[in-house]
Amino acid sequence: MNVHVRPLGDHLREWRRRRRMSQMDLALEAEISTRHLSFIETGRAQPSREMLLHLAEQLEVPLRERNAMLVAAGFAPMFPERPLDAPDLEPARRAVDLILAGHEPYPAIAFDRRWNLVAGNRAVPLLLEGVDPALLEAPVNVLRLALHPKGLAARTANLAEWRAHLLDRLRREVGQTADADLSDLLDELKTYPAPPAADRRPQDYGGVAVPLQLMRGDGSVLSFFSTTTVFGTPVDITLAELTLETFLPADAATAEAMRRLLG
Repeated sequence: MNVHVRPLGDHLREWRRRRRMSQMDLALEAEISTRHLSFIETGRAQPSREMLLHLAEQLEVPLRERNAMLVAAGFAPMFPERPLDAPDLEPARRAVDLILAGHEPYPAIAFDRRWNLVAGNRAVPLLLEGVDPALLEAPVNVLRLALHPKGLAARTANLAEWRAHLLDRLRREVGQTADADLSDLLDELKTYPAPPAADRRPQDYGGVAVPLQLMRGDGSVLSFFSTTTVFGTPVDITLAELTLETFLPADAATAEAMRRLLG
């Protein structure tokens, strides 16, 4: 079977475009001549593996795409992709579990590059009351769960604001990665019913963060800020594409409620 491999120059030009770097900008960052970079992009010069990885580093190319660039240049892929439960990744999985558990009584999750849930701590199920069980069947997509009308959308007090925040976040990822699956997910999420007008928030956070405000059955509202964490120097594709999202209470009432709910 013949497998089409994009020319290396196409990869380099595409990532320069995504990073909004001219040929001269990249040459300066990589400390090579513009002429040499031009020769590499046009196929008139064959870069060493080290040079190719150096260029990819300046362009902040994800590990998965670095493998594709290596193949395009005639080299073997360098970065492995193993399941998170592989023996070699056991220390990383243990670190993920420690972070998630250490964040209790507040919710924390880990998800992959397509926003599929990988792990969550004991606080997460406490927020899922009333969610359609079909949305909780593996693989659980975090964005679908958040914005589907049978998911958390029905209980999100500031749905218009939270929906706009998540769609914008996904839109940026699609622009940065050109991932077809993420693009399809974005198209799907945009078809979900949107609130007719902006929500009225009970508290103004000065525009520095967008809270997630979930209504509970007793009429109270749990309000969270979220932060994301990624592995700083991964050499495995699975770890490079893993995101940990932790939710912090935005007010004292939420903090107290979560401590009480988790017992």
